Amino acid sequence: MNDVVSRFAPSPTGRLHLGHGWSAVRSHDLARRAGGRFLLRIEDIDPGRSRPEHIEGIIEDLSWLGLEWDGEPVLQSRRLALYQAALDRLKARDLVYPCFCTRARIEAEIAASASAPHGPDGPLYPGTCRALSHAERGARMATEPHAWRLDSARAIAVAGPLSWYDQGARRVVAEPEIHGDVVLARKDAPTSYHLAVTVDDAAQGVTDVVRGEDLFAATHVHRLLQALLGLQPPRYHHHAVLTGPDGRRLSKRSGAPTIAAMREAGMDPKALLVELRKGEHPIGFGVAPA
Repeated sequence: MNDVVSRFAPSPTGRLHLGHGWSAVRSHDLARRAGGRFLLRIEDIDPGRSRPEHIEGIIEDLSWLGLEWDGEPVLQSRRLALYQAALDRLKARDLVYPCFCTRARIEAEIAASASAPHGPDGPLYPGTCRALSHAERGARMATEPHAWRLDSARAIAVAGPLSWYDQGARRVVAEPEIHGDVVLARKDAPTSYHLAVTVDDAAQGVTDVVRGEDLFAATHVHRLLQALLGLQPPRYHHHAVLTGPDGRRLSKRSGAPTIAAMREAGMDPKALLVELRKGEHPIGFGVAPA
């Protein structure tokens, strides 16, 4: 099993918290137990929130925990040509379309709808720009900012039935339609999380993706993109996420205690690592129910 390759892929939009450490340890140990490779990828494609100092913080926090990765950390901001090539392949097959809608317009159209369909992340995009003619698209692209959306109905028809394996033998039937026409390239960035992570996992030879259950729903989209781009799907290992004393999932937005703060408070990293590997957590933290 020395062909196992796992990865930890945080976004440098803040310091890592205990939930990040929990996931990083699980990914690291899965590879090391198999004699495989553990990679560190920095998903810094958000130009408005990514910060160089947070990249340094990620490396500092993981090193303090005693985790070691193979090779140099990979930055997504240096791989934009790969994502553009993948997007161009989808454009050539007429599987994506330009979207000129502003967030305000999308919200207004959803509000005006009597029964707007909802997905895992809320109301689905109503498909406003999907109906534009190729002539109108071309004319507007020359002067208007636009994103690129996946034509999910067309893409699903092309790909056919799909599934993936999670936690070993559990087969999950992919249902990408629950996300609607997702954005694959943003107005302010030449790619999106969905496209970049799919391309990178394949390009880096990742065989096993270890990540929290909060990203489980995204796998429906990733499996579809893998099929459309002819990429080998990895094995997935979605794990429970940690919660704070209030029972809410740990997140940067909720002000979760950072690993840096634990270090500054004098916590022993070796003891913390032992706890995480045993499935135990500092007092006040728990695991979200499945």
